[in-house]
Amino acid sequence: MATSKENKGSLLVKLFFILTLIGALFVKFDQIKDRYYIFDQNVLQSIAQKNIQLHSNDTHALVRSVVQDLEKEYPGHINLKEEWVFNNAGGAMGTMWIVHASLTEYILLFGTAIGTEGHTGRYLCDDYFIILDGEQWSQRPGDLKRMEFKPGDMHLLARGNVEHYKIPEHGWALEYARGWIPLMLPFGLFDTFFSTVDFVTLYNTIRLYGKSTVGELLLGKI
Repeated sequence: MATSKENKGSLLVKLFFILTLIGALFVKFDQIKDRYYIFDQNVLQSIAQKNIQLHSNDTHALVRSVVQDLEKEYPGHINLKEEWVFNNAGGAMGTMWIVHASLTEYILLFGTAIGTEGHTGRYLCDDYFIILDGEQWSQRPGDLKRMEFKPGDMHLLARGNVEHYKIPEHGWALEYARGWIPLMLPFGLFDTFFSTVDFVTLYNTIRLYGKSTVGELLLGKI
C-alpha cells in the first residue's frame, strides 16, 4: 500500500515538473516570437488596396494579382499554386487558399460566394482580415451595433479576443495571422470530427499546411 502511494506521489511530481517545464518554455518562446515575423500587415493592406483599384470588377484577377504582388514583396515565401480547400470552423464555412504557412505566421485567401457567419475563435495570435471584395460584419460581446468592413478595410481580431462575424451574401479577404499558428489548428479542424466528417478536406488542409511549414523551416523560417 505504501509503495503504491509513493509511486503515485512520484508520478505527480514528475507530471508537475513536465508541465512546469512546458509552461516555462512556452513563456520564453512567446517572448521572442516577434523576431521570426517576416510579414507586415500594413504592407499587405497596401498590396490589397492597390489591386482592388485595378481589379474591382474581376474577383479572380484580383486574388491572383494580390498573390503575385506578395511574391514580389516576399520572394520565396509565397505559394503561387492556386489550390482551394473548404474550411469549417466556429459554425462558419468558407474556402481558402493557403498562400503562406509557417509556425509563427500564415496568409490565406479566404471567402465565400454565398455568405456565412460564425464564431471567430479565440487565439494566442493577432489575426488581420483585409477585405478584398464584399463585406464582413462583426460584433463583440455587448455591442448593440455591428461593425462593418468594406473592400480595403483591415479588421484586427487581437490576441485573446473573440467576435461573432458574418459575411453577407459573398466576400473575399486576405487573412494574415501572427503568433503560434499550431495552437489555432484545433479550432480550424475540430468541425471535421464533430460535424462534417469530411476527412478528405482534413487531409488536404494538413497536407497543404504541413508542406508549406516544412518548406519554410528548410529556409530557416520558424
